[in-house]
Amino acid sequence: MAMARYPAELVRKRTLFDGSEVTIRPINADDASIEADFVRHLSPESRYSRFMVTLNELPTTKLRYLTDVDYDKHMAFVATLPQDGKETEIGVARYIVDPNGASCEFAVAVGDAWQGSGVAGILMATLMDTARARGLTSMEGIILATNHRMLKFARQLGFTPHRDWDEPDTVHVARPL
Repeated sequence: MAMARYPAELVRKRTLFDGSEVTIRPINADDASIEADFVRHLSPESRYSRFMVTLNELPTTKLRYLTDVDYDKHMAFVATLPQDGKETEIGVARYIVDPNGASCEFAVAVGDAWQGSGVAGILMATLMDTARARGLTSMEGIILATNHRMLKFARQLGFTPHRDWDEPDTVHVARPL
């Protein structure tokens, strides 16, 4: 991928419900090791909910795709904090712009120990604000029908769920930006 300018102006410190301070920042290609570690430490249920396939480790090509983004058509933010003297990823949210150029599809994952901490809300607010600032007008996502917690979260963020009876295992959610 061509070297895109890192949008350092989007780096922010935020406070979680328990008072922990996290850094919310755009992901970069150098984050491959913390992204791989993050996914590796998700529970099997959380990995399946995020990727909709059973996996233990991200293949190299998928890891590159998730971390080497262009910050235009593909934007991703990580939530990190220092642990044991190193930066640790505790959550990630991303969007990919649809071919129409006006809407995008999102995905979000939060480490099991951090679910319910407020990190998903901070990541999604950052993602939606960035998409809106980039001129996108709507955001959508696909959620497993059994992922009730994520469906509730999406509704709280203003997403409207739609069932496609041809795909009963998933729910499509959408909202204007």
